Amino acid sequence: MPMSTAARLDALHEQGFTLLPGVLDATSVATLRQLMDQLQPVHWDYLGLLDDHFKCVFNRGPEWLPWLDLPGVIDLAEAALGEDCHVIGQTAWRCHPGFIGAELHLDHLAMELPESLLADPSFKLPIQVCTAHLYLDDIDADLCPTLVIPGSHRAGRKPRSGEPHWHGKAAEPVLCQAGDVLMFRSELWHAGSRNRTHDRSRYLLQVHYGRRMVAQKFSPYLDFRFNPQVLAACTPRQRRLLGDHEAAEYD
Repeated sequence: MPMSTAARLDALHEQGFTLLPGVLDATSVATLRQLMDQLQPVHWDYLGLLDDHFKCVFNRGPEWLPWLDLPGVIDLAEAALGEDCHVIGQTAWRCHPGFIGAELHLDHLAMELPESLLADPSFKLPIQVCTAHLYLDDIDADLCPTLVIPGSHRAGRKPRSGEPHWHGKAAEPVLCQAGDVLMFRSELWHAGSRNRTHDRSRYLLQVHYGRRMVAQKFSPYLDFRFNPQVLAACTPRQRRLLGDHEAAEYD
């Protein structure tokens, strides 16, 4: 029986991550892979020897909009961050054979807190930012699995240089199927791993969600302009996710 949104939210608070199986069917996976293969770099994007990276892909055309608010994923994002949350980034990423990955890190820490406070079961740290990884390949131990340390969001700090464990726990791989989605909070200690295959590239779409007061990361910032075709095709929820909020205290 599928987990409820409430149970998945509990996992974000207790473990720092949760896996949503089968969010995308085979047709959606194939469509996304094809869309990624058609991308060309702009601004800070790049085609590299070991990986290809494309930012703000929601702005390339209306065909990218459905992946912002996938059923189950957006429900969890809104439960975690509030019904007025928005997207702070959307990145398409291909990691080719030989890709090295990233060391243990966290994405965003709003403030350092004493671990004794975070260990108190009566204290629940609000989530400020979370990321959805949409996997477009079957992820095995050789194809760049995301590595996570369960519960490490309660460390209250980022990993120190060369620090491989938290409370004796090492990072463990998230092995999953094409179409599965990993949602994790920004304080979770996690790492990218190597592509040890000889003939496979990992296709991944990342969607980053933040509370309304978290700034949207739409490069090239001052020169960023919304694609009119994208705005015309948005649903009301998608417009809000892209920043069309109701007036509030700081507007």
